Amino acid sequence: MSMNTSIGIMDIGSNSIRLVIYELSENGAYRVVSEHKNSARLSERIGPDGLLHSKDILSIVPILSHYAILCTAHNVSTVRITATAAIRNATNSEEIVRILEEQTGLSIIVLSGEEEARFGFLGVINTIDIQDGIIVDIGGGSTEVTLFGNRKLLKSISFPFGSVNTTRQYTKNGLPTESETATIRQMVIEAIKEHPWITDSPDLPMIGLGGTIRALGKMSQKRFKSSIQLAHNYMVQPGEIDFFLKLLTPLSIDKRKRVDGLSKERADIIVPGLIILNTLCEAVKASQLIISGSGLRDGLFYEIIHPEQPIVDDVLDASIQNLLLLHPGEALQHVRHVNKIALKLYDKLAPLKQLKERTRRYLHAASLLYRIGTGIHYYQYSKHTQYIIAHARIDGFTHREIAICSLIASYKTKSRTHQAALLYKDLVDISDEWLIHELGTLLHLAIALDHSETQPVQDLDITQNDKTLTLKLLCSHNPVIEMKEISDHAKDFEKVWLLKIKAQAGVFSTN
Repeated sequence: MSMNTSIGIMDIGSNSIRLVIYELSENGAYRVVSEHKNSARLSERIGPDGLLHSKDILSIVPILSHYAILCTAHNVSTVRITATAAIRNATNSEEIVRILEEQTGLSIIVLSGEEEARFGFLGVINTIDIQDGIIVDIGGGSTEVTLFGNRKLLKSISFPFGSVNTTRQYTKNGLPTESETATIRQMVIEAIKEHPWITDSPDLPMIGLGGTIRALGKMSQKRFKSSIQLAHNYMVQPGEIDFFLKLLTPLSIDKRKRVDGLSKERADIIVPGLIILNTLCEAVKASQLIISGSGLRDGLFYEIIHPEQPIVDDVLDASIQNLLLLHPGEALQHVRHVNKIALKLYDKLAPLKQLKERTRRYLHAASLLYRIGTGIHYYQYSKHTQYIIAHARIDGFTHREIAICSLIASYKTKSRTHQAALLYKDLVDISDEWLIHELGTLLHLAIALDHSETQPVQDLDITQNDKTLTLKLLCSHNPVIEMKEISDHAKDFEKVWLLKIKAQAGVFSTN
């Protein structure tokens, strides 16, 4: 009987109120099973006196009550409700929380700016393979800037400006004049000056969170017709912020709503948000801008499930293992055995092709995931595998690396791979295709060595001289199926690696 549990996280933000429900399986695997958003624009409703008045407070109640019903429907056992800048900075913050709790029966935690930054950091560091950088989270009512090094949070600050309250304070309906644009830029620059550490580490990658930055990524992906339409770990091209500022600033709100990739709800607040982002990028002299699809809510989730150690040791491996555990029928013993053999072959043969150390990670992922498509249907599972890897986010890989991994895992022949690679012509070039052939044939050999999925080959001794690769197989039982498969794959392997395969099997007693 399944012992799955569900965790619900509600985020009362300055621009929107969100609910995300995670399902946590007994084996430790997790996934998002439901997500909801309501545009509340709380930062717009704060009066000149800093108050959020009763009618505006009460307008939130139906949303939270509906989210509570959804949590009940999903049998949520743990609910965490947080409020950020709009409520945090309101002069009647305590009253707001009291009224909401009385009306809904929910318990609400108001996060400090430092806490908001920390949870955003956890969301990033657990899902992007990066050691050092600066995180910028532009929300509706605040902007958090976080410096991290060696995967540890070093410093953070929360500024009281975001896309919604900046739009309201400095522009007329989100249509800034040149003077208003300059004023917004100067506001950001003056705020940065108070915290010199922000500009003391130039050439670090900037990781962007929040709706403004996700919108930038979506517009950029539509502009370049990106083959992998994932926001997470998308690298924004140099000059993209300037391009969209020049495109969007003179447009009316109605015309902005027709820009591909920009949601209608964000049309009036996108430009002030981009001005904030552009000013920060220029000030810190960021080496690149990476979009993170994981942030505050993800960080909260990681802390709930791993309160003692909320940071994973290896982003890629954690993501792969989670994907495997979400597909419990995936012959785990077999794919882990194939993985062990594949990496042993790689370590012996990589010097012949002068393969970079990073490419070992591609084979590692592909060898564990090559069979995951059987969860859809066994027949033609390699096609399903290719699709799943390309569309089910693999944290720790860039979009290019995801495409490469999907093609290695689903490798058939050189010609078929070339046709499949055309789907990712914006990411994969000719040199990548040759790498896919090399690692794809290597993976096929590893799979052949456990084709029966009974692990007859317990170990192997690999020697290579002249034009022959000799495999001495140490077996627990007769590898008759494996020997035939090795023979069947030998020709394709030789074409790519220029090595003939000579396999010798020896059976030892397990008694």
